[in-house]
Amino acid sequence: MPETTPRTDAAAPTLDEVAAAAGVSRSTASRALNGGLRVSPAAQAAVDDAALRLGYVPNRAARSLVTRRTDSIALIIPEPDERLLSDAFIGGTLRGVGEALARTDLQLVLLLSRKNEAADRIARYLRGGHVDGAVITSHHEGDELERVVAASSIPAVFVGRPFDAPRELIYTDVDNVAGARLAVEHLVARGRTRIAHIAGPLDMTAGVDRVKGWRDALSDHGLPADALVHAQFTTASGETAAAELLAAHPDVDGIFAASDTIAVGALRALAAAGRSVPGDVAIVGYDDLDAAQASTPPLTTLHNPVVELAATAVHQLLRLIDSEPGDERVTSIVLPPRLVVRGTT
Repeated sequence: MPETTPRTDAAAPTLDEVAAAAGVSRSTASRALNGGLRVSPAAQAAVDDAALRLGYVPNRAARSLVTRRTDSIALIIPEPDERLLSDAFIGGTLRGVGEALARTDLQLVLLLSRKNEAADRIARYLRGGHVDGAVITSHHEGDELERVVAASSIPAVFVGRPFDAPRELIYTDVDNVAGARLAVEHLVARGRTRIAHIAGPLDMTAGVDRVKGWRDALSDHGLPADALVHAQFTTASGETAAAELLAAHPDVDGIFAASDTIAVGALRALAAAGRSVPGDVAIVGYDDLDAAQASTPPLTTLHNPVVELAATAVHQLLRLIDSEPGDERVTSIVLPPRLVVRGTT
């Protein structure tokens, strides 16, 4: 019969003994004892039972000397401090990362890379063996983080599609081209024929892809695609851009905004111009974060599963860190968008 009390002999039980007692491989036992990633419920229960019976306690300090693991990962956010503290997208990302790490013993290290700051500092940190891997979010074309990751051997996953890199980079994203198409199709179905776009920053792939989806959908319907202005992902910028748009194209009857924060700014500009929503102008945002439900009227928008994207990126990263020869290759994941219809259309 199996032992029912912890082992009391002088030699501490090893991971190999736990794996043998549980009837699983060493790698499965290791994953089960470190968060349960890619471990079946039956295997997890067997390892937990074996560890309890044998009195196994992981010695992380000793393991680090052998494996050179730090039991920590970095979250890299190349944005200014004010956006870090106020942006709902970044807040959702932090929540998703936290949820993904909740069942592990891994620590999170937050690295901020401000605009125009050389990426060499982060590159030195990553090469220095301070973390086992990195998740990068809200990256921009000019911040060089893609180059840093591509040139290093550290496991990394991007939240949001990277631009270009010398080697394939792993990422999680929502299909932004398809999302923009859904926005335009919805506005067309509402009878709108002069549909403008307030684009996000074009140094981010989300901004580029949403412009493409808008153009493609308008082309499919034979509608003009000249009513385009640019903004940052902020309410103030959205308000300024919308005022510019209305001055240049007063016949606009539909607006697709590249984010909810931009859309909220556009609502303010429309109100100031005496244009009713959705009577005179219908508007669709993107993200489906807190601002969408709090706006007046509540905002029709594309649901961007930010929390899920961040959590998935962490799971992908842990698979990269724990991968062994013969394991299934880790690949990028792109989730479908979903339209949420509210009062602005």
